[in-house]
Amino acid sequence: MKIATWNVNSLRARADRLENWLQRSNVDVLAIQETKCKDENFPWELFEKNGYEVAHHGFNQWNGVAIASRVGLDDVERGFAGQPAFGKAGTEPQQEARALAATCGGVRIWSLYVPNGRTLLDPHMPYKLSWLAALRSQASGWLAADPEAQIALLGDWNIAPRDEDVWDIDYFVRESMTHVSAPERAAFQAFEDAGFSDVVRPLRPGPGVYTYWDYTQLRFPRKEGMRIDFVLASPALASRVTDALIDREERKGKGASDHAPVLVELG
Repeated sequence: MKIATWNVNSLRARADRLENWLQRSNVDVLAIQETKCKDENFPWELFEKNGYEVAHHGFNQWNGVAIASRVGLDDVERGFAGQPAFGKAGTEPQQEARALAATCGGVRIWSLYVPNGRTLLDPHMPYKLSWLAALRSQASGWLAADPEAQIALLGDWNIAPRDEDVWDIDYFVRESMTHVSAPERAAFQAFEDAGFSDVVRPLRPGPGVYTYWDYTQLRFPRKEGMRIDFVLASPALASRVTDALIDREERKGKGASDHAPVLVELG
């Protein structure tokens, strides 16, 4: 079984590319982030005509997550218990469409779009850290309840856990940029401490192995990327991983997302 994650950065804008990629990759389950659409304008037919069931969680033109599966789509869950909400000063906090789960082929798939943080001093940063802490608490509980559970936490984590995961760590530190700060990295490490593991890195090690390249300043042709999209697997699931791929080719050409798909093959 092949499972994958891809931040498409607007599903409707990249519908043709996504359909072509589904056919080419032969993936069984795809976790999608940044659909940027509501349920009523989600392209359901695209997935259905290609043999996929699909669940979507989206409120507006921001965020949005989906799961497409051709091996079953059961027990769909939108958001997770204790998921923090966010609101600007003077507004009522709202829960954002950033987490969606379904059981597909016996694996509990989570499509996750972790908050960006924006800047180290932005209100989005404590929101990001609390969001991750709440998810980690839930994930730890799932494993405590069933150590043999097969769980995949897939998505855009908006964290580069190691210095090699950005093109120039000195630049990031000098500019006080997000994604590499100690609190963010500690939040990511907490999932590994809870028993989840990055199953792609051992098969596709760095440095210079990235999943994201900003549209600006020719980041992609200059190979100035970041590794921020991950598949974290529970112990039982990690033991089944036989191969992994970061499909860098999909970042090329007109109309590409700024993220590449990340695939994992299970035995």
